[in-house]
Amino acid sequence: MLKRYEKYKELVLDSPGEGILRITLDKPESLNSLDKNGHRELTYIWRDIDEDENVSVVILTGRGRAFSAGGDFGMIEDMINDHKDRARAWKEARDLVYNIINCSKPIVSAINGVAVGAGLVAGLLADISIAGKSAKIVDGHTRLGVAAGDSAVINWPLLCGMAKAKYHLLLCEPMDGEEAERIGMVSLCVQDSELQAKAEQVASRLRDSAPAAVRWTKYALNNWYRMAGPSFDASTALEMLGFTTPEAEEGLRSHLEKRKPNFDLDSPV
Repeated sequence: MLKRYEKYKELVLDSPGEGILRITLDKPESLNSLDKNGHRELTYIWRDIDEDENVSVVILTGRGRAFSAGGDFGMIEDMINDHKDRARAWKEARDLVYNIINCSKPIVSAINGVAVGAGLVAGLLADISIAGKSAKIVDGHTRLGVAAGDSAVINWPLLCGMAKAKYHLLLCEPMDGEEAERIGMVSLCVQDSELQAKAEQVASRLRDSAPAAVRWTKYALNNWYRMAGPSFDASTALEMLGFTTPEAEEGLRSHLEKRKPNFDLDSPV
């Protein structure tokens, strides 16, 4: 089963059980941040999984004390400075979401520690999302100086409601695993020590369920996401527009300098 995925160099792949493919984000020294190559691989692996008859279910997790720190600062700087990088990132941002939505195989995420960016997109779009109690889920787009794109508009209001979605997205307010479960952002919250075992247990149950029934149920439910497609497309376009503004430049500088951003309060928007 794993031979098909040898071309993926930034993701660690193994099989904890028959028919189960586990994807591990594996850069613990940078909290599993994603560079251009890692972002591309996470975007397009779902197409291979969808076509792989040997895979019945997928587990997505991160190694170490984080799930994913999102795109690294080098990738963000390139998006600010180069039109081609922005255009590529826009396409990948859309493809990542739609590839996960359209992947017929059920996906289980095991969210450990910090979860932001593209990793969080995949984690929250998973069919069964399981968070450890110490998980720290946050969408940091407005802190960076760009609109909340990624998957925030397509699924956050459905998961936790519009009022909570706006509170967390506009203010970049983090939530731990227990709060995420309480407001409906994740399916389950468990003790950190139980997270991986619980993910494997759920994956095994999905593998042993009626495959067509599970996959068709997923397909039908994901039509809620497909109906939100126009709003999602607008959000990613506005996010990319944001990377052309001084706000994104200041947001990135403030992150690099580890200080509070000083945004222009006289913005014409």
